[in-house]
Amino acid sequence: MALSTPGSGTSTGAGPRSLTDPDGVRAPSLVGAVIGAEVRSSSLWRDAFRRLLRNRLAMGGGVVIVSLVLIAIFADVLAPRPYTKTNFGRLNEAPTRDYPLGTDQLGRDMLSRMIYGARVSMLVGLGAQIIIVTIGVPIGAVSGYLGVRADLYITRFIDVMYAFPQLLFVILVMSMLGAGLWNIFIAIGLTGWVGIARQVRAQVLALKEKEFVDAARGLGAGFVRLLSRHILPNALTPIVVAVTFGIPQAIFTEAALSFIGVGINPPTPSWGQMVGEGQQYIRSYWHLCVFPSIAIAVTMLAFTFFGDGVRDALDPKLK
Repeated sequence: MALSTPGSGTSTGAGPRSLTDPDGVRAPSLVGAVIGAEVRSSSLWRDAFRRLLRNRLAMGGGVVIVSLVLIAIFADVLAPRPYTKTNFGRLNEAPTRDYPLGTDQLGRDMLSRMIYGARVSMLVGLGAQIIIVTIGVPIGAVSGYLGVRADLYITRFIDVMYAFPQLLFVILVMSMLGAGLWNIFIAIGLTGWVGIARQVRAQVLALKEKEFVDAARGLGAGFVRLLSRHILPNALTPIVVAVTFGIPQAIFTEAALSFIGVGINPPTPSWGQMVGEGQQYIRSYWHLCVFPSIAIAVTMLAFTFFGDGVRDALDPKLK
């Protein structure tokens, strides 16, 4: 083991150089502090993954989510008919062998439209979260790390954004941009980043004074490297949980927008749009809105169960 003496700049023996404080007490190695933090982070993720695998509800939700993603990817192969193909001889038909989920008011196959609706829902959920993370994480990280005046201004702006009802704000943005899939991405992304920004700010405030951050700073790490390599990787827990719960929220927001007619442009199918079109026929043709409503409910439950499992698995108190 290397030994060093107070006031001496040399050390004897093999191994990394160690530091001493003014009183002559041996201080931990900077490199060791950084490496120890990385090892603990890696161990945390491994333990969290094992706990997640033991959660049956979370795994059930994960299976449903994976199934929905596969359906969305292979919709062109799985759909028995084109979602725009009409059959005016079989309008509003109840479920039969030829049409397992029936037909709509234009004679289109409900099963095919449900399959393509899964693609829209997955695209909205994932696309909106990419925009939210891209906006919210840097703002929260910069606010928490810089502190003082910059943090004050950014926090006040976040508070103002947080005061607006999100769904109402999304509707207003969609009214200006118009209906469409890309506009839904933009509307949800521009209004949904506030929550994740606040969570990242809180994590950065807690982490920036930790020993491994001081060690990395002492080794010469700059502002960008400190955030990207040392602070944010250790703040991933709330980000992952927020994204997991944000996906179903985005899907539900898209369904609400399509229900009121400012979401997906017809004839592209959306579960919310299908519910909106079929709700006026609920007494006569129940299948028009019941099946897409069930799809929305199952998707929300699956993401909720999986999100709860991820949150519990990443909870340090359960380690």
